[in-house]
Amino acid sequence: MSTATQTGSGRPRKVTPARASTGSHSTGSHSTGGRKPTPRSTTRDQVGAAGKKPARKKPAETATTLAPPAAAAFPEQAVPAAVPGPVSPEPAAETTSAVPPQSGADGPAPETKPGPDIDDAQEEQLVGFGFGAALAAVRSAAQLALREQRTLFEGLGGAAGELIRISQGNSEIEPAKADKRFTDAAWQSSRFLHRLMQAYLYLGERLDGAVDGLGLQGDSAGRARFAAGLIKDALSPTNSLVTNPEALRLAVATRGDSLRCGARNFIGDMRHNHGMPSQVDLSQFEVGKNLAATPGAVIYRSEVCELIQYAPQSATVHQRPLLVVPPQVNKYYALDLAPGRSMYEHLLKQGFQVFGMSWRNPTAEQRDWDMNTYASQVLDCIDVVREVSGSPDVNLMGGCLGGMTVAIVAALLTARADNRVNSVTMGVTLLDLETDAKILLFATPRSLAAAKRASELTGVVEGWELAEIFAWLRPNDLVWNYWVNNYLMGRKPPAFDILAWNADATRLSAAFLRQLLDIVSGNALAHPDSLTVLGTPIDLAAIRCDSFVVGGRTDHITPWQGCYRTTQMLSGNSQFVLCSSGHIQTVVATPDHPRLGYFTNPQTPADPEAWLAAAGRHDGSWWDHWADWLRERSGDIGPAPERLGTSAHPAGEAAPGTYIYQ
Repeated sequence: MSTATQTGSGRPRKVTPARASTGSHSTGSHSTGGRKPTPRSTTRDQVGAAGKKPARKKPAETATTLAPPAAAAFPEQAVPAAVPGPVSPEPAAETTSAVPPQSGADGPAPETKPGPDIDDAQEEQLVGFGFGAALAAVRSAAQLALREQRTLFEGLGGAAGELIRISQGNSEIEPAKADKRFTDAAWQSSRFLHRLMQAYLYLGERLDGAVDGLGLQGDSAGRARFAAGLIKDALSPTNSLVTNPEALRLAVATRGDSLRCGARNFIGDMRHNHGMPSQVDLSQFEVGKNLAATPGAVIYRSEVCELIQYAPQSATVHQRPLLVVPPQVNKYYALDLAPGRSMYEHLLKQGFQVFGMSWRNPTAEQRDWDMNTYASQVLDCIDVVREVSGSPDVNLMGGCLGGMTVAIVAALLTARADNRVNSVTMGVTLLDLETDAKILLFATPRSLAAAKRASELTGVVEGWELAEIFAWLRPNDLVWNYWVNNYLMGRKPPAFDILAWNADATRLSAAFLRQLLDIVSGNALAHPDSLTVLGTPIDLAAIRCDSFVVGGRTDHITPWQGCYRTTQMLSGNSQFVLCSSGHIQTVVATPDHPRLGYFTNPQTPADPEAWLAAAGRHDGSWWDHWADWLRERSGDIGPAPERLGTSAHPAGEAAPGTYIYQ
């Protein structure tokens, strides 16, 4: 791996002595048996300085969704690893900060005191993603700092003292172990670079303390910290050619050729990638060849989706089939990557009948597609699968937004006393949206009313716009890492199947986005009957079938504690499994991954941290554990079908179908 590779900024640390930091999360009330109580939650930004959550009024209903005004989008997007390898499956170890929170010899650290929240105009500047939005947010925070001048001057003596020690070469500040930006030997051997690194790390830590000292409350404080973090990450000396020693050495060694290649990469991204550094070399991949290559055939097609039946890969199969509902953002083949890395292939080899949906990529002509549209297609596909397999019911599986769709369909059928679904599996899925996901920090009425207006103008939200949002959630890994690799080093981005899937973005229809915003802002799925789909009020607590819920321990999009809350929202028997990796690597948990692991605990207490404390860790992939669970719910074993489809639903185009190419 290149020494310029950036895998996360971590936090700076002193060499001695180290003190471990701790933290914990808790949620919900304890289950009372039978129907599990829905965890109480509130609209974001309702938590005041006293920390009390006001009671929520039940939102009114419409034919689809009526919740309080809009909030943040809830799309699915991959979060791949830094160049050049896959997402690290284990969380980075926490390290001690360079600036201890207690008073020191050079004066007390800035004290964080409660204060008034920012006003509407300032809040508007703390909304959005990207470098421009971050600059606006920092300007807003600076205005607050001028009003609270004590924040600026507290601790300046300590800062000056540490900067003097840095200039004299007497500082002990070093990068956190998880920070891979400064691994080149020159950051230690060069006095200038070593002191520059120390000053950057120290001032970045001071910036965090200054933002905390502004007295912002709730999500406004989170937005300010996030914006300051964007600026801090952007100003890393590794992002500049003149202060990146590896890039300078390579430029000399190649007689400037690396710089010429970097310039070509930069111009290409300006023209073809909306100004963002490319994350993958797509030339090595072809859908249907080495991606989405599991054999099968389309047995049903509508205006909205295709349904693929996959060819058996065993002599006998379980009689109850599995229907997979993919998220509406990104193509379905995260579950069917390269041969040997496909969940579909893995299940087929173990004797499961697998059927998978593939959504059409909407255009402005499909601007009115909403949850009614998608739920009705899931119901239609369930009936097709039942007819083809001969089974009276099916097992359902969905990931992220697909998992939300699965939960809604299961609740809808339960309300209708319809038993077509035997069990549900939901991976990296948030149903109770009162959680600490970074994306939800920006769930303010103003910002998302603007998102609604923008989508109404075009009829869709473009996939590249969604991808850019998620890249800025982890700028060191997903922006600056590739900036250094592609532009300063002049290299190609890696050829990695997950990254290729991630780049194959899809659009969201305006109506569906509008519903998602309403679901998030009102936390509608955590409140019975707040959402109506296909004329049926949705109450997740009414779901009585067995459920299997999966979270990722380092997932920053759908934090695992939020995923865990699903076990408290459903009334059936729930099992939770925690994978040791992040968002998409949890889904693509191939059994041959050398460092992968997962945690299990048959009990589901209300507190997710209590669950984890009593859980056992296992090496390998949760796929096998899930397969054992699914096998018990997949019925008898019989001969595998000799052909795909039936006379009513004959096999058509070979998998992966046609919609995947849109």
